Amino acid sequence: MSDEKPVTGPIPIYVEAIPTGVVLDLQAFARLVIGDVINELLHAEDTTAWDLLHQAADSGGREEYNGELLEQHLAERASSRVPLYGPAPLELTRKLRRAAAPRPVPGQRGAA
Repeated sequence: MSDEKPVTGPIPIYVEAIPTGVVLDLQAFARLVIGDVINELLHAEDTTAWDLLHQAADSGGREEYNGELLEQHLAERASSRVPLYGPAPLELTRKLRRAAAPRPVPGQRGAA
């Protein structure tokens, strides 16, 4: 995670510059999605998720099991959007532009 203050909002976004670009840390978003999956498994009246999960477990790792149905079922119920309110979109833009700005490579000198 970047040491820098995150873009604030319901889901904080950390922006970190790396030598080849930028990394976005969306740990809070990941936790939200995991919570959505757990909620679907524990509190849904529809048992489809459990049925698909049991099919996966019962397959014993055989290749004929296709996990796409379980993935699709959970993806349809999990959060997929990160809201940015007020000045947060501009703040994210500013942080991304700053982190992605070209930086000199140590040891390089200008053309002679």
